[in-house]
Amino acid sequence: MGRVIAVSNQKGGVGKTTTVVNLAAALGLRGKKVLIIDLDPQGNTTTSLGISKKSIRYTSYEMLVDECKAYEAIVSTPFRGISVIPATKNLAGAAVELIGEEKRALFLKRQIEHLVDEFDYILIDCAPSLDIITVNALSAANSALIPIQCEFLSLEGLTELVDTISRIRKTTNPALKIEGILYTMYVGRYKLTEQVVEEVGKYFKNQVFDTVIPRSVALSEAPSFGMPISYYDKKSKGAKAYEDLAKEIIKRSKKVEN
Repeated sequence: MGRVIAVSNQKGGVGKTTTVVNLAAALGLRGKKVLIIDLDPQGNTTTSLGISKKSIRYTSYEMLVDECKAYEAIVSTPFRGISVIPATKNLAGAAVELIGEEKRALFLKRQIEHLVDEFDYILIDCAPSLDIITVNALSAANSALIPIQCEFLSLEGLTELVDTISRIRKTTNPALKIEGILYTMYVGRYKLTEQVVEEVGKYFKNQVFDTVIPRSVALSEAPSFGMPISYYDKKSKGAKAYEDLAKEIIKRSKKVEN
């Protein structure tokens, strides 16, 4: 059975999409079968994989409002092992349409239940918000991966997300775990970086990934070419970092299985 990981942080600009795309690519290159679900109306994950939004028939919006089944919305990519359920700006309307639905927080979980056995990993790219769509993602996931930029305001966002995870555990998903906290856009020489790392370490000591994602020009450039970093510049520090993260994720998955 595959693992469902929601990549979430309600603070924007912390590297959620970058992490989803590049972690998926690194897992794919290690022989894993990965499905990405783009649940951000900006659709940046979709674009970062070189998918033209004009060519898409079904998206995560149609899936969430039950106009199609999840498998009908899956789009293949040219990258080894990676498929995606894409998103467009239409997704923003799904939050409104789900308001009147019974068990609305569990709709995504019901939609993807039959896909869990078909993929080693399902990675969900969440929007920078804690609306009903993100609640659906966390309700469907085995775990939450939390990217955090090393700055003060990210600590505030982390606290709010942990509170939300606690509420999800009490209501729709008792088994939800924190997969890990991932430092992104990391610059070790900054004093603020050291302070944030120290503060997070106090409260989440055993939940922080050993891997850190460096600030990188190549990581910033790759999406404009519609490519993950492992394909755009496989020798870059960013590619190496996501390769290391993939190894950590696989190692943690084996512990869960055992």
